[in-house]
Amino acid sequence: MLTGLAHTAVCVPDVEAAVRWYTDVLGLGELSPPYRMEGPAIERDMGELVPAPVVVTAAIVGFGRDDRVIELIEYPPADDRPPDAHSGSGADITRVGITHVGLLCDDLSATRSQLEARGVEFLTSGIADVAGLRTTWCRDPWGTVIILMEKRRDTQPYWGQHLGG
Repeated sequence: MLTGLAHTAVCVPDVEAAVRWYTDVLGLGELSPPYRMEGPAIERDMGELVPAPVVVTAAIVGFGRDDRVIELIEYPPADDRPPDAHSGSGADITRVGITHVGLLCDDLSATRSQLEARGVEFLTSGIADVAGLRTTWCRDPWGTVIILMEKRRDTQPYWGQHLGG
């Protein structure tokens, strides 16, 4: 059975530009630089999901050397239009973006101020208190929504903040 969460993939039209933004603006580390994959192995892996020939470039960014990372992935030619909730197209992993990515920070007010100074577009006008967390929402330059979260209790995972204790 399943044993853990490995990564969240964010489809972008330019992996190298995305790595720069996620590292320079958000402060994630580049754990695995952009790597181009093509040939029989990737054809077997994704050939039924993306148009041939299958050529992808991916990089890994994150905060530590564990399996909870963000994979930035480019499917040439990626469709760089934001996802359309009304399209009814089913599974299409070549569309830019996902529902959202959740990132933790120690001081949400300071983090938001720093990111605003770096030109990050925020989707909410302020900071909310919900389910034991402080939250605010922004997006990357390609439209992927990011929720920034500050935990009230470091001893609990973010999803258990509302449980008390």
